[in-house]
Amino acid sequence: VSKPTSVPYIWQVSPHLFKFKGPEFWANFAMILSDSGHALFVDCGVGRPLLDNSIELMKERMGLKKIDAVIITHMHGDHCSDIPFIKEKYGVEVWTLDSMVDQFENPKQYNYVAPINTYGIGIEAIKIDRAFKNGESFQWEGYNFAVDWLPGQTEFGLCLQGIIDNRLVAFTGDNIFGDPNDITQNGHEAVVAHNSGILEEGYIYTADYLQKLKPDLLVGGHSWVMDKPKGLIERFKASALSLRDAFIALSAEEDYRYMFDPFWINAKPYRITLKPNESTEIELKIRNFLNHELFHHIEIHTPKGIKTVPSVIECSIKSESIQYSKVNVQAMPDAEKGLYMIAFDVTLGNKRYGEWFDMIINIE
Repeated sequence: VSKPTSVPYIWQVSPHLFKFKGPEFWANFAMILSDSGHALFVDCGVGRPLLDNSIELMKERMGLKKIDAVIITHMHGDHCSDIPFIKEKYGVEVWTLDSMVDQFENPKQYNYVAPINTYGIGIEAIKIDRAFKNGESFQWEGYNFAVDWLPGQTEFGLCLQGIIDNRLVAFTGDNIFGDPNDITQNGHEAVVAHNSGILEEGYIYTADYLQKLKPDLLVGGHSWVMDKPKGLIERFKASALSLRDAFIALSAEEDYRYMFDPFWINAKPYRITLKPNESTEIELKIRNFLNHELFHHIEIHTPKGIKTVPSVIECSIKSESIQYSKVNVQAMPDAEKGLYMIAFDVTLGNKRYGEWFDMIINIE
C-alpha cells in the first residue's frame, strides 16, 4: 500500500498519510501531514536519534513546518517513549482519551503491564495536554476526526478515525495486525497476560466496532497498513468469539472471566508510600460477573505494623455490577522500613479463593 519517500524510513500511504517503517521493523508511528506543513503524529515510539534525524529531513524534503500534536493510541510505553523528547524540542502537545490520562500521568498507581515507567528509559510519567471524551469529534487543518474507546490488547486504548484523502482511515493501535489478503491470517496476536481487557470488553468489542465503522484502511502499530480490511475484520471477529469459547471450555468457574481477568478485585492506588504514624485511603474495586446477586467476603491481610480500617469487607453485589469500597491504610508507630505486600483474601458465596489479589506498601 505504501511507498518510500525521500526521507529514509518514512513511507507514504496516500498524499497526506505516512507511516514510519524499515525493512526489519515497524515502528509505532504514523503521521498526517497537511498542505500547510502542519503534522499530527499518531503514537511516537521510534528511537530518539532516528526520529530526530527523520524530523529534520522531513523539514528539508517534505515541507514539514510544525508538529502540532501526537495522539497516543494506548497506554503501553513503546507507543509513547519518544514523546517527552519531541514535546521538549518541538513543542508538541500530547492528546489521548480521558479514560487513559491517569495511566500516563500516574502509572505507578496501577498494576497493569507495560506502562511507560517500566521501560528503563528514565521516563516516569507523561503529561497529557488534551483529553478527549469517548466519541468526541475535533477538527484539525480541515480534517474531521473522532476519538473512540477501542480496547483489546489493553482496556486503555482508542481509535482515531476520519476521512484522509477520500478514504475512511482508522488508527487502531495494537488491536489488530495482519495481511488482509492472506485468508489464513485473522488479525490476532497472542493474548497479553495481566491485562484487564476481557474479551467482551476487548477484542470482541473491537471487532463489532470495526464492522460497524467499515473503514477503508487500518493503520496499526507493529504492522503494515491494512488496505480493504473487511475480510480481515470478519476473521478477527470469528477468531475472538472462538477464543472466548476456548476460555469458557477451560474455565472451572460459572463465568470464565473469574479465571481470565486478574482485576475483578483491584486496589487503587496499587502502590502507596507511608511513614510510621501516617495513613492514606485506597479504593477497592469489586466486580460481580454473574447474572445474580453474590455475597463477597474479603479479608485484608497486612504485615506487622500495618493496619487497615476496615480489616474485613462484606457486601452483596447485584448481578453484573461493580462496587467500590474505601479502605484506610495506616502505618503504626512500630512499622519498619521496607517494601511489603497487602493481600486480599477473597470468598465468593461459600467458595474461598484465598489471597488472589494484592497491593504494595512502602514504609519509609
